[in-house]
Amino acid sequence: MKPINLFDYEALARQRIEPANWDFYQGGSDDEVTLRANRTAFERIRLRPRVLVDVSMIDMQTTVLGTPISMPIMVAPTATHRAAHPEGELATVRGVGAARTLMVASTVATTSLEDIMVAGRATECPLWFQLYVQQDLSISEGLVRRAEAAGYRAIVLTVDLPRLGNREKDKRNLFINPPPPLQAANFASEAERRIPFSRQLTWDSIAWLRGITKLPILVKGVLTAEDAELAIKHGVDGIIVSNHGGRQLDGVPATIEALPEVVEAVGGRCEVYVDGGIRRGTDVLKALALGARAVLIGRPIIWGLAVGGSEGVTDVLEILRAELELAMMLAGRPTLASIDRSLVKIMPY
Repeated sequence: MKPINLFDYEALARQRIEPANWDFYQGGSDDEVTLRANRTAFERIRLRPRVLVDVSMIDMQTTVLGTPISMPIMVAPTATHRAAHPEGELATVRGVGAARTLMVASTVATTSLEDIMVAGRATECPLWFQLYVQQDLSISEGLVRRAEAAGYRAIVLTVDLPRLGNREKDKRNLFINPPPPLQAANFASEAERRIPFSRQLTWDSIAWLRGITKLPILVKGVLTAEDAELAIKHGVDGIIVSNHGGRQLDGVPATIEALPEVVEAVGGRCEVYVDGGIRRGTDVLKALALGARAVLIGRPIIWGLAVGGSEGVTDVLEILRAELELAMMLAGRPTLASIDRSLVKIMPY
């Protein structure tokens, strides 16, 4: 039977992905408290539907940093797609393009950023580039300049990874990312691939990044009002509320819990997005009601890729689109502009 929801894709993908790779994709850090909370926190948010509203036409088209997309659902940066499917990121970007939305390509892709862009252009898929800053800044600068030259539309700076979180499943599996014989295709040599991420990354690094690119800059990994204020102070163009899929500091809030304080602190001065634990159209609707302009999906894209290649990726996104359309209709919110905080009530623990 054809999968009818994202959880069906998850079950099928587990049968197709090698166990150590599956643990890499699925795992969190320490006791995986935050990993679980990313899902369970949505259950505390209740919807307050309005009735007798004309919902004969549902419009979910939007823009992100000025780029039109067909729905407020984008694809988050995830590493090592060729461990899920032989065509890797090439299949992913084709699938995202068919769904008429945007993909964020990872620094640790198993396909070069230039080849991803070629496939993106062929399917009219807009692309942002996610950046991990390494201790050797010249390597990171080279990646940024390559991304701008290739036609990426923004740089997504990941700010929550001075070093890897305590991912015990990967330790038990002796997992290497990417697993041999795959390679991180954006780096010219094995020596470059082994250079660690920078632990000196600070808010002043935004100015460094501004000095080497004219592209818009987003920061990914903000969870507090204080850091949202600093992001605005340093002139970022967008914020992605993210806890790295529960893979970094365990015990931090679920992203949907952190979203309201970030949105309030930003006060409309830049666009705010959220990722983490989104599996249903109602999850998307709740995130929009709490102030996100759009959401990003990570692991479910890997599931779709493993099960059906580019068509599986498209189907995962189309399932979410259909669920969001139905949720907007049943909630009496036919446009994105009609979705506001009054739609949700957060229940106590």
